[in-house]
Amino acid sequence: MAILPIVRYPHDVLLEPTVEVDAITPDLERLVHDMIETMHAAPGVGLAANQVGVAKRLAVVDLTVGEDPSKLLVLINPRIVENAGSYLDEEGCLSLPGFTEQVRRPERCVVEAMDLAGKVRTIEGRDLLARAFNHELDHLDGRLFIEHLSVLKRRLIKKKVQKQMRSGDWQLVPE
Repeated sequence: MAILPIVRYPHDVLLEPTVEVDAITPDLERLVHDMIETMHAAPGVGLAANQVGVAKRLAVVDLTVGEDPSKLLVLINPRIVENAGSYLDEEGCLSLPGFTEQVRRPERCVVEAMDLAGKVRTIEGRDLLARAFNHELDHLDGRLFIEHLSVLKRRLIKKKVQKQMRSGDWQLVPE
């Protein structure tokens, strides 16, 4: 297993919808394990494949950040079946390190996805898990959390990123 570089906004791979996984192969299994290790090392509670430069419809979520392996979720070709309720909480992103904002997300989310064994599962998440599902599926659709912010807040973050890019403090693919 390996820790992969996390691609940063505004890299193109983050801004385009991903493509469905057509088969569970040894390469895909290796990617999943590398993504899990990368997510835990970051540390983060979720990671989409395009955040490591792979435009596949694949994400991993672990609210325990590696503390409870039974809580780790692998989501292959996930889709949201239902969203309900609403709540406001702070949100950040591994592809936009150093930026957090209050984002309104569904309080409850039901996702249907295949696991690494090829079994299609329906998983219900509430609060932080619902937020993680929506955040990661946004990534898979080519969207970042800043798109849920006001135009002004989004513009300010983009300006700060551009300034850091000009100064060399922000690389799209860090070393």
